[in-house]
Amino acid sequence: MDSTTRQEHSDARRSGFVDIGAAARASGVSAKMIRHYEETGLVPRPGRTAAGYRIYRPADVHTLRFVKRARGLGFSMAEIGKLLALWNDRRRASSEVNRLAMKQVADLERRIAELETMRRSLVELVRCCRGDHRPECPILDDFAREDIP
Repeated sequence: MDSTTRQEHSDARRSGFVDIGAAARASGVSAKMIRHYEETGLVPRPGRTAAGYRIYRPADVHTLRFVKRARGLGFSMAEIGKLLALWNDRRRASSEVNRLAMKQVADLERRIAELETMRRSLVELVRCCRGDHRPECPILDDFAREDIP
C-alpha cells in the first residue's frame, strides 16, 4: 500500500468510513457474505477509495446488522429485500411488515411441525434398533423401503 492509499484510508476513517473487515466485525456478517449481498443487490454497493478498496458508512454497517438479524429469524433473501425497502420507506404501512412477519411465523411453525415429525420417526427407529454387533438394522431397513413415496 503506497503513501497515497494509506492517506486515503486515513481520510476515510476520519470521515467515519470503515473497510470491509471492520464492517464485517461490527455487523457480524462475514466479508464474503457482505460481497455476496452486494453482488445480488440486497444491499447497495459501497463507495470505494481511489485505490478500489470498499468503504462503508455507519449506515451501511447498520443495514448489514438488519440483514443479519432478519437472516437469523429465517427470512429469505427476497423477503429481506422487501423488509429493507419497507425499512427505508418512512411512508410505509406497518401492516405490510406485519404481514411478512406473520407469514414467517407460519412458515416456521410448519417447519417445526415437519422437524417434530422427523424426530418422532427417527426416535421410533432408534428404539427398534438393538444397536449391537448383529448386522440387522431396522433403521437401514426402513431407509431402504421401496413403498415410501
